[in-house]
Amino acid sequence: MGKFYVTTPIYYINSEPHIGSAYTTIVADVIARYRRFLGDDVFFLTGTDEHGQKVYNAAKEAGKDTHLFCDELAEKFRTLWKDLKITNDGFIRTTDPQHMKTVQYFVKKMVENGDVYKGVYRGWYCVPCESYWSDDELLDGNTCPSCGRPVKRIEEENYFFRLSKYRDPLLKHFMDNPEFVEPDFRRNEMLKILEGGLKDVSITRTTFSWGVPMPDAPGHVIYVWIDALINYVSAIGYPHDMETFDRYWPADVHLIGKEINRFHSIIWPAMLMSVGLPLPKKVYAHGWLTVNGQKISKSLGNAIDPRRLTEAYGNDAIRYYLLRDIVFGRDGDFSEENLITRINADLANDLGNLVHRTTAMVVQNFGRVPSPGPLEGPDEQLRELVKTTISLYHDGMTAYRFTQALENLWELIRFANKYIDLTEPWKLAKIPEKKERLGSVLYNLLETIRIVSLMLLPIMPDTSEEIRRRLSVDEKPAVQQLEWGLLKAGNPVIHGEPLFKRIDSSKWERVIKTPQENVQKEMKSMDLKKERDDLITIDEFKKVKLRVARVLSAERIQNSRKLLKLKVYLGEELGERQIVAGIAKHYEPEELVGKLIIVVENLQPARLMGEESRGMLLAASKDNVLKVLTVDGDIEPGAEVS
Repeated sequence: MGKFYVTTPIYYINSEPHIGSAYTTIVADVIARYRRFLGDDVFFLTGTDEHGQKVYNAAKEAGKDTHLFCDELAEKFRTLWKDLKITNDGFIRTTDPQHMKTVQYFVKKMVENGDVYKGVYRGWYCVPCESYWSDDELLDGNTCPSCGRPVKRIEEENYFFRLSKYRDPLLKHFMDNPEFVEPDFRRNEMLKILEGGLKDVSITRTTFSWGVPMPDAPGHVIYVWIDALINYVSAIGYPHDMETFDRYWPADVHLIGKEINRFHSIIWPAMLMSVGLPLPKKVYAHGWLTVNGQKISKSLGNAIDPRRLTEAYGNDAIRYYLLRDIVFGRDGDFSEENLITRINADLANDLGNLVHRTTAMVVQNFGRVPSPGPLEGPDEQLRELVKTTISLYHDGMTAYRFTQALENLWELIRFANKYIDLTEPWKLAKIPEKKERLGSVLYNLLETIRIVSLMLLPIMPDTSEEIRRRLSVDEKPAVQQLEWGLLKAGNPVIHGEPLFKRIDSSKWERVIKTPQENVQKEMKSMDLKKERDDLITIDEFKKVKLRVARVLSAERIQNSRKLLKLKVYLGEELGERQIVAGIAKHYEPEELVGKLIIVVENLQPARLMGEESRGMLLAASKDNVLKVLTVDGDIEPGAEVS
């Protein structure tokens, strides 16, 4: 028996969890369940990242004490994972006292090893990403290359980590361990960074106090990313419980999103080198998840609680779809239409039909698992395909090629259905002298179903258990049971309801609404008895063309205390144009540069103070406070708002 340590990123708790954060955790759970099935001693870690300016700001905006804010959101993550039947062994919070002690111990060792020095940071900082950026890394308009939001110019006394010192050792590690970072194209991105040289990184902040205090440095808190990365060792005992730590470290795989690859594949290994700890065996950076083709966003109505999906479709169906349709490592889209198609085709028609037809025939003709007989016709083909599928399944699961593993498994399931058509057991049942042959055919089907249920265990645990219950298989699942002929003749067989029911797509109410459906739903919920003169129809609203624009420049208009002149970019189709807006009392011109704003682009041109204005920006105001409406996240200028 070996050991296996798998981690998810720890999730930032400035907002509630959604299907995007659930995706990584479900994948980690599949890996953990598979390794336990193999007999490994598994530790599966997840948790929450609770320090930093972004969390502090989110708590402040919510009007809550920061500790209370963190407690409430961390509990929501815990509860969600429990409801989704996630089998994590540990849940780390960066506000845990023991974690904070470990962070200080770890950083102090870096200091003692001569890898930390005091200096002054002058550059750019993205609060939403909690990331530092140099001038040459920024996008146009001084925006963050990761999230596209405007960055802040800061200058403050910091402590720095000598990351540059570890450039050559890291390059050597990448060359000696080609599978250290996967997929290959993510590894190549990191190699390009390494080959271009590394700069030392700031590891403290002084402008706020919500974080782990820097040892022997009053006024400094440890940069949230340094704090967060250390969770992977603090959660398993470093340095207070070295027996447990030595049992599980190094991590076998860190599962992360591609946007945080640099932290995990370059900065984290360098930190480990600094304190003399082994490096993780693999960092796997997967792609981003969209929903119905759109970025996950509250404003689009698709940042929904994953429990709503599992309530509508079942936990196993969601897990199957995420692993089958989304190629792990690449960007993927959660499409509710494709989910329904998978449920109907793969789960109801293929798997469900195989189990339902087989158990019905067994109960009708034998009541129990019949005895196997000599091989005839397609029997050997079925058994050979079972053997081949088991091998391909292991290849896919161990290499994190889940889609391929499931495709191979479904080839077996489809052939088992074909085997029924080839052997025609319903005809055999009508011929008394064919009773033994009927028993042999049904045994082959039941044994195939048993083996399929074991391979489904990591991905669809409830379905796996239900299939084995119907076959009266009581043994605890283990990889040794993936062997033909272990199903006991005489076991009672249960014929129950279909495992999955087909969904009538034309009548089924979708969980995830389109923005238009959300608008219509809100309109229906209004009290229409209270008639208003200013109500407009949806067709009238569609006449207004709203688009995303990036502010390229802004300046005051001479002799006006109210007006600002903005040059905005509306994408390749519409290009640049000038807009005059009455927001000068609320914004300094430089505050607007780089922002992604919403513009009415089909407004008739007007002249204000001698300046042409071709469009109107959207803003909200109340009690003498005005705020320009901006876009959440990164999107190309010119995108239509619908």
